[in-house]
Amino acid sequence: MNEDKPIIFSWPGQEGLALGLQAKVSAEAGRFEWRRFPDGESYLRIVSGLKGRTAVLCASLDRPDDKLAPLLWWAATARELGAKRLVLVAPYLAYLRQDARFQEGEGVTSRYFAKLLSTHFDALLTVDPHLHRYRSLDEIYAIPSRVLSAAPEIAAWVRGEVERPVFLGPDAESDQWVSRVAALAGAPYAVAEKRRLGDRQVELRLPQVEAWSGFTPVLVDDIISTAATMLETLRQLKAAGWPAPVCVGVHAIFAGRAYEDLSAAGAAAIITCNTVPHPSNRIDISESLSTALSEML
Repeated sequence: MNEDKPIIFSWPGQEGLALGLQAKVSAEAGRFEWRRFPDGESYLRIVSGLKGRTAVLCASLDRPDDKLAPLLWWAATARELGAKRLVLVAPYLAYLRQDARFQEGEGVTSRYFAKLLSTHFDALLTVDPHLHRYRSLDEIYAIPSRVLSAAPEIAAWVRGEVERPVFLGPDAESDQWVSRVAALAGAPYAVAEKRRLGDRQVELRLPQVEAWSGFTPVLVDDIISTAATMLETLRQLKAAGWPAPVCVGVHAIFAGRAYEDLSAAGAAAIITCNTVPHPSNRIDISESLSTALSEML
């Protein structure tokens, strides 16, 4: 055991990304055991020695309600076993939707979630968090955080794989992000107008896109969850006689049958980054993550 080397642990399902980080950061691979008892409680044992060491946990926080308790038990155990510093690499960071109290009695869960993680970890590294009313994670997280953008990796993939792309963003909020991806790819872009009617229903109005006849539409969003926005965009593009679009997302959440619905609706391809493990992962962000992690350690 080399106490000068950081030690990187992988949450179940995140092994591929963690292995890439271990190699690029020159870190030791950590081992721990986690399983559920028949009644649903967690058993957790950290096998690797941690005394005086920096421990990194690679754990994307999709389906957070299933992961939160064992994640905190891991951090508390690591601390008691002598780890001097705990770094959470969460390529996807959950609980940013509820960033205000929209109705009387609602919980502002983004703040509560941030407080829990800030209490148990010393630093946070993530990719394209879904910030809306918060300008930065520093407004709610009490620990140092580093935010990466997958825009360069997405732009590079589109440049190499899509002929004459035109990027379409889902709403005004996406303008700044989509415009950056388009600029990096050297391609035009447009942004739709969206009104959300419910958790799974949206009303969408596409911009005037006649000027880009002959281009391949690339629908891009930070999170593909229900895919309602992409499905409605795809429907309107199809009705207007456009070719099947390429659907690109950073985070492959795909609630319910969203992935199957997009495929059935006629998407030419469904592509995501490997922030959340999924068969659609084609864009690797491990290089950027490892560079940022090296700077944090």
